[in-house]
Amino acid sequence: MDTVLLYILGIVIMLVGLGISIGLHEVGHLLPAKKFGVKVGQYMIGFGPTLFSWRRGETQYGVKALPLGGYISMAGMYPPARAGVRGRTATTGMFETLVQEERATVHVDTVEEEERAFYRLPIYKRVIIMLGGPVMNLLLAVLFFGIVLCGFGVPTSTTTIGSVSECLVPVTANRADCAAGDPDAPAHEAGIEPGDRIVAVNGTPVSQVADITAVIRASADTPVAVTVERDGAQQQLTVTPALTTRYVLDANGRQVLGADGKAETEKVGFVGVGWATEVQQQPVTAVLPAVGDTIGRLVTTIAHLPQRVVDLAVQTFGPGERDPEGLIGVVGVGRIAGEITSLNSVPVADRAASLIQLVGGLNIALFVFNLIPLPPLDGGHVLVALIDGVRRLFARVTGRERPKAIDAAKIIPVTLVVATILGGLTVLLLVADIIKPISVL
Repeated sequence: MDTVLLYILGIVIMLVGLGISIGLHEVGHLLPAKKFGVKVGQYMIGFGPTLFSWRRGETQYGVKALPLGGYISMAGMYPPARAGVRGRTATTGMFETLVQEERATVHVDTVEEEERAFYRLPIYKRVIIMLGGPVMNLLLAVLFFGIVLCGFGVPTSTTTIGSVSECLVPVTANRADCAAGDPDAPAHEAGIEPGDRIVAVNGTPVSQVADITAVIRASADTPVAVTVERDGAQQQLTVTPALTTRYVLDANGRQVLGADGKAETEKVGFVGVGWATEVQQQPVTAVLPAVGDTIGRLVTTIAHLPQRVVDLAVQTFGPGERDPEGLIGVVGVGRIAGEITSLNSVPVADRAASLIQLVGGLNIALFVFNLIPLPPLDGGHVLVALIDGVRRLFARVTGRERPKAIDAAKIIPVTLVVATILGGLTVLLLVADIIKPISVL
């Protein structure tokens, strides 16, 4: 198939995967809402003008023009305005007007609808409804990661040597080639060759790369006896790891970031070899740790989001290159999907696995991002419900009258600010993905 068509196919697959993920996210809200008796007026994918819709029962289902998310419209999302000072809700102030307009979109017209209002639900049911969307994305991520890890398998390092460096290049150097003054790599000096399979270290049999690297990293400037299998015969070699600065890596071989968001380094023994890899199917028990690791890295990214945004702006409009591990938008993900499908040199199965894992990663992003405790995200609604629950508990313990539900409509101005910030970030990501796209080629 033509490379251009394959590229377009990758983008289409990613858009479909994203659309399904968003749609099922809203299903995660819809099902418990209907289960708990809340009247759901709309279930929509996208925003803006409606492209097409249909009605089933009391709910209108449809797709809108802007594929930037989705929503369900529940009756009584906000409690009715409290009776108070005359004219209190008749102000022409911008924020108060926003509150009134938003309250009007979820207004209940009948006694029956009032009984089925979202705000009247017990706290735990409100939390379940709002967590339903993110949990659905988490389940999808587990499914997609399971397909990749257990079905396709992942490239796994073996104890066979894939490459041997001729010299030791400082990890902080922006180059890969040897330069004058770089010391010889210990593995090269010791006579280790690509294709050698390490079977023992210091007389102890080894079967995993971790067994070998643990000894090497702890043996700087100390001779290490290495038994290799070459051409069917075993040979005894001695290598002396050099003390050098390397990046700190986690259990999955990824760089560990410090509190400042920068990659951490450490002084360890190093010999200068690369390990050959082969695709191996993983056990089911590997799925949850892989998902958890991805969630952890994304949480770290969000924790340093202000600095990441500044770095992205500098990289986008400055002379430097864009960080391949930095923030990326939907357009950038689509470009990567297109590049993956157009790589004719890569087996179809590997390309399919990469696309599935990419969609799994998007679902993890939707899961984590929606749990941020700020409106209009799901986490913001959960936070309001939990605060409401604490207020009710305190009233019960102190013997006071049960307080009315928190009027979440009052935080619409906060919602507007957060939405504006998110909109600005979306625009910046769009510009960055166009001007300086991240590439896998």
